[in-house]
Amino acid sequence: MKIFDRMMEHDYEQVIFCQDKDTGLKAIICIHDTTLGPALGGCRILDYKSEDEALNDVLRLARGMTYKNAAAGLDLGGGKSVILGDPDTIKSEALFRVFGRFVEGLNGRYLTAEDVNSTTADMDFVNLETENVVGIEHKSGNPAPVTAYGTFRGIQAAANEVYGSDDLKGKVVAIQGVGSVGYYLSELLVNAGAKLIVTDIKKASIDRVVNEFGAESVAPDKIYGVECDIFSPCAMGAIINDFTVEELKCKIVAGSANNQLAENVHGDILDKKGILYVPDYVINSGGAINVAQEMKGYDKDRAMANTSLIYDACKRVFEIAKEDKIPTYRAADKMAEERINSLVAVKRILPHK
Repeated sequence: MKIFDRMMEHDYEQVIFCQDKDTGLKAIICIHDTTLGPALGGCRILDYKSEDEALNDVLRLARGMTYKNAAAGLDLGGGKSVILGDPDTIKSEALFRVFGRFVEGLNGRYLTAEDVNSTTADMDFVNLETENVVGIEHKSGNPAPVTAYGTFRGIQAAANEVYGSDDLKGKVVAIQGVGSVGYYLSELLVNAGAKLIVTDIKKASIDRVVNEFGAESVAPDKIYGVECDIFSPCAMGAIINDFTVEELKCKIVAGSANNQLAENVHGDILDKKGILYVPDYVINSGGAINVAQEMKGYDKDRAMANTSLIYDACKRVFEIAKEDKIPTYRAADKMAEERINSLVAVKRILPHK
């Protein structure tokens, strides 16, 4: 892979490769853009098939965080980190503390947090070596419930757009992934009167939602083709692809997973099929909004109130899409880019300290 060519393609600022032989740490930190402020993005732990796969993932995720934070109205740029290895075996206090030292070495340019397969407890170890970490136990804690609430508000906005009302009573929602955010989203949807069809790669996660919320379950490969009003991807990315996009039998795609579109063309296909796609980085920004509150002194009520505004952000995306006659994924990019560009002049003025 020609790394500098990849970085120039979307104007990445910095990619840092981190290695520690004693702890087994192999990590990549990517800073995409710091126009609006320090680059915020969580730390993902995955047993990647190759180093190229890990690099591709961190590049995609870091850029997505730039757009997410901009669209959410945060004074934060976008970044991400990945740790390569089996999360069931590689974790240790020493590994996370070494990772924390690498983060500290970036002098505040990157703020890390929990993500897939990392936890708030893991971030507490990172915090022993750096203050540049958010989403830790004694502050905002687990962001999943807040991310779920923001996703719920985005689903309401989409329902209002398609059905003319926020009311979800009787609506059938197919949720892919109910182990974390999807679990809390299931509770919110059931309380709003929705009917659930769920799947997950872990049977225990399915059983919990079936038993607690009366959901119907299907095999993981069957979720795309179920008859539903709303398809809600809440697991891994790139699940709207050449194979799945033609299976969908819904009016809305709205979920918490990152990078749901395998390629932009799949957003075009959804648009042509008359399926309203709620751009992932807009609807799932509740977690970022939540942890960003730590920088001001964490207040749960303020975090929830700000997360509720995801409804308005989604409606604005729909408006831009209709005004400009473009798919919603492009409308979301336009909204985020307009905010970044509008503040470039402000950020060039160095304040006195």
